[in-house]
Amino acid sequence: MAFFNRVSPALVEILNKLQSGESLTDFDHNLYEYGSVRYNIQASASSPQIVNLSTWMPPLSPEFSSDCLPDCALQDVKRVYLDSAEVVEPSKQGYMLTLRIDFAELPQRKDRMKAISEISSLHAVILSSQMKDMLWNLEPRYMGNGMCNPIKIVHQLKEPFFVIKMLEKTTVIYPMRFKDDTDVILATSFFQELVDVSNLEAHYKAPRCTWSPIPPLELRGEPFQYLTTNGGFVSLEIFSQHIRGTKADNTVWNLLTFVSYVKYHVKQCTRGFIQRKMRQRQESLTEVIRSARIRGDEDVKKHQIGGHKNVKKLMNFSRSKMFKKRYTIITNKIKKFHYRIKIKWLLHRFRRQWLRVQKIPLLRKYRKLD
Repeated sequence: MAFFNRVSPALVEILNKLQSGESLTDFDHNLYEYGSVRYNIQASASSPQIVNLSTWMPPLSPEFSSDCLPDCALQDVKRVYLDSAEVVEPSKQGYMLTLRIDFAELPQRKDRMKAISEISSLHAVILSSQMKDMLWNLEPRYMGNGMCNPIKIVHQLKEPFFVIKMLEKTTVIYPMRFKDDTDVILATSFFQELVDVSNLEAHYKAPRCTWSPIPPLELRGEPFQYLTTNGGFVSLEIFSQHIRGTKADNTVWNLLTFVSYVKYHVKQCTRGFIQRKMRQRQESLTEVIRSARIRGDEDVKKHQIGGHKNVKKLMNFSRSKMFKKRYTIITNKIKKFHYRIKIKWLLHRFRRQWLRVQKIPLLRKYRKLD
């Protein structure tokens, strides 16, 4: 997101500390941003309200390399910071531009905050000025086959894009590279939608957009490392009405940050898509668990109700059976006891009648001898 944000958050934080008087000693700080942009911020303890801000950044195109700030960019800086800063000439050694900021001339807090916000966008002002100069004043450079020679623009070190300047229009071609396969799928769909929308009559004032999975003919002859992509090539056609008046600054900055803008939002869409799918999956699993729990509770209740009935039936059945069994046992015991009494009485009579030993009278009598 930092690549398409005009204002530098780190520079805003440092300038806010200096204008509030938090630093009571001499201040000399170096700041690096985007891998190639350098800042130097200086303030003295004797006059803390005066801050010198120096900056250096590589040229927008290697074909127009220079250690000095282009005249067009210098004029734009003076115009933008007319009320908030002063351009120091010559600039500090090793830097292409030095601004002197006097917070004492801005007594109101709102004016100071506005000036800090404007000064913190110095990087965007210089780059936009160089890009506008290319789009306005650069003459077409034709090659032998009638094609125009593309100009390589390096806003981000590893992701250059190309500008082809022609008489009636300017074509800007972006090689698109993505790390994740999901980003490639979403970006391809986005580019196809962008092409369809740009061809509608309702958007005829917008730059025309085309997309191709293979390098366009305009990039024939460029190094192979710039033509290897997994997201294809996006081409925007810029006409003179797109870079006139107040539209110029927005158009130029959008062209410079197009790649970062697309990658940021594709990544956000990918993250949102994954989170949405995970949320839906979680909700579906939660619903399954909830329904299973409700169904399980109902089954338990039914089982408990049915179980109580079965238990009651079983208890009633077992009680009656148990009573019958006990009654049978008792009656059998009584019968056995009664039979024992009868048997004993019968045996006694049988013995008396049939087993009685009869007394036999002696026929002879013996006399005891003395």
